[in-house]
Amino acid sequence: MKTPYLSVVIPVFNEEQNIRELLERLNRVMKDMGRLYEIIIIDDGSSDNTLELLKHCQIEIPNITLIEFNRNYGQHAAIFAGFERSLGEIVVTLDADLQNPPEEIPKLVSKAEEGFEVVATVRTDRKDSIFRRCASFVINKITAKITGVNLKDYGCMLRAYRRNIVQLMCESKEISTFIPVLATSYAKNTTEIDVKHDPRSGGETKYSLTRLISLQFDLMTSFSIWPLRMLMLVGLVVSLAGIGFGIFLLVSRIIMGSEWAAEGVFTLFAVLFFFVGGQFLAFGLLGEYIGRIYSEVRRRPRFVIENVHTEETKKE
Repeated sequence: MKTPYLSVVIPVFNEEQNIRELLERLNRVMKDMGRLYEIIIIDDGSSDNTLELLKHCQIEIPNITLIEFNRNYGQHAAIFAGFERSLGEIVVTLDADLQNPPEEIPKLVSKAEEGFEVVATVRTDRKDSIFRRCASFVINKITAKITGVNLKDYGCMLRAYRRNIVQLMCESKEISTFIPVLATSYAKNTTEIDVKHDPRSGGETKYSLTRLISLQFDLMTSFSIWPLRMLMLVGLVVSLAGIGFGIFLLVSRIIMGSEWAAEGVFTLFAVLFFFVGGQFLAFGLLGEYIGRIYSEVRRRPRFVIENVHTEETKKE
């Protein structure tokens, strides 16, 4: 088998309503491009009928490799499994929910062939709920501030990477990471292009509010020490404010007498509670970093592969 020029990596989790249409449309796009290609699908521990449908599609549609996880490890772990298996000079990642049309892939490949190592995308006229759009806007702003990587849309996984960038990401040793930021940190030439965004035709989004918050904590602790520096700055400001307030109380007691000081007991309690709350917040942030370090030093694998179904194995 000749080495493919283009690899398409698709993480899948409970997408039985979309997977057949996705692969049929993707197969047409790949044939029209006229390049050697491979499609790598990672079933991330689906609990519905997704895996069985994928096995049937693999019989009907060529050049599909199906990686089966033993349980759910998350979207980014699934993409890493696809990266490690891919062979293409250009690797495209694509969600399985059909909100990013596979027909947009030729635009990304063409842009990568202009010399860009990472081709990111910006979803135009988004068909998500107001809540999702607002959450994405906030997360994009915070992520840009924390990581120093200025992209307009971190949440769109329709992206193209050159082989050298994929190789560098596969060699990274972090257990928890965020692929768009990691890739951009390695790339010399990065660009963004606009892509269409369609409504979800079936199923539900896998990113709840809890998952989005968890992702934000991953970004904060994996790519920046900015929160720790802010914590130190806040501690310095609070300490100076506490000293100033103490001097104010002492002077007020001398000038106005002890009776005035007694009337400020509730103020003192309020200040005390503020300081204690700030300490617990600081301990929580430090604990998040320490927990991240603990996870990294254990060196556990990102994922466990149950089976790999290739064109050779499906013939057996």
